[in-house]
Amino acid sequence: MRNMKESKLKFHFYILAIVCLCFISCNKEKNNTENSYDEFYQLENIGWKSKKINRYINTINYTATEVPIAYYILKEQGNSDLKKVDSIYNTHKRERVLEIEFHHDEEKDLLLNEFTNRSYEDAVKYMAFTITKDFSIVTSSKDTISCAGVQFERNFKVAPFKRALLYFGNINPDDQIQLIYNDELFGNGIIKFKFKETPIKL
Repeated sequence: MRNMKESKLKFHFYILAIVCLCFISCNKEKNNTENSYDEFYQLENIGWKSKKINRYINTINYTATEVPIAYYILKEQGNSDLKKVDSIYNTHKRERVLEIEFHHDEEKDLLLNEFTNRSYEDAVKYMAFTITKDFSIVTSSKDTISCAGVQFERNFKVAPFKRALLYFGNINPDDQIQLIYNDELFGNGIIKFKFKETPIKL
């Protein structure tokens, strides 16, 4: 009889221990999920671009901005499926996206012949295709990475600036970078933009 009572007590103890473990585990998972949502919420509200770097040369303001991959993925995917976002980030974490903007101080169209020494059509083609070769990145690990591609934003003379997105791959996520621009379009030589912060991670 005594053994039976002890067995029942042990059984109840095991059940209680399992329930407690499940409760702790569920709370931990809930807290982790809530923390993840808090982190994503903070990321979305900080603003999804890093600090702008400006260089002013011969009436043209050159502005380079790093677009952190974390923000880029959140902007495209939203935050409803955090596992999917994290998976996409891990696939693309060695990539960098930078935005380059050219703005004349009197808001003139910079693709006119007076600035590029070529026809307007040729200047547009250069921005859309050839300008890729003018950009590279030097990392804090001393690697030099060529630009993998450019997406020229056509604003059809509505906005007083020209803008393009630059794509780079195979960069250590912890590396700081320096964008090197050899300005063949406007003839202003080599321009450097040093980003002193490491990109935000998910």
